[in-house]
Amino acid sequence: MREIADLEELKTLIGTEVAVSDWLAIAQARIDTFAEATSDHQWIHVDAERCARESPFRKPVAHGFLTLSLLPALFENAVRMVDVNMALNYGLNKVRFPAPVPVDSRVRARLSLASVEDIDGGAQLVWAVVVECEGSARPVCVAEFVMRRYP
Repeated sequence: MREIADLEELKTLIGTEVAVSDWLAIAQARIDTFAEATSDHQWIHVDAERCARESPFRKPVAHGFLTLSLLPALFENAVRMVDVNMALNYGLNKVRFPAPVPVDSRVRARLSLASVEDIDGGAQLVWAVVVECEGSARPVCVAEFVMRRYP
């Protein structure tokens, strides 16, 4: 866990890798719960028997948006901004899913601070996030995650 004392320290980290989260397991139960919550029951996510027969991955893979939805949890696991009273997810600038996340694999996030901009009452941060899947040569998600922080 990387602790950052204040905005001044944060600004010194622009352009660097700030933290790497712990690994997070992607079990079928998590995939099924996400499918239920989003009504996205496409067989490549939820039908292990069909995946064994027809999918190039031979087993279910997580939804790309499931991987994306884990960014706040992965961030919280990796970075603590000590002087922050409230942090808000402000959105995303870019998102890509270059590789799949197979069921029963683990993912983690590498967080690099791309920019810090002063805003009324706080600061807007842009994090360059690369989500890795254990054993995969390619990242499974690459995103610019925009956050607002308020002391």
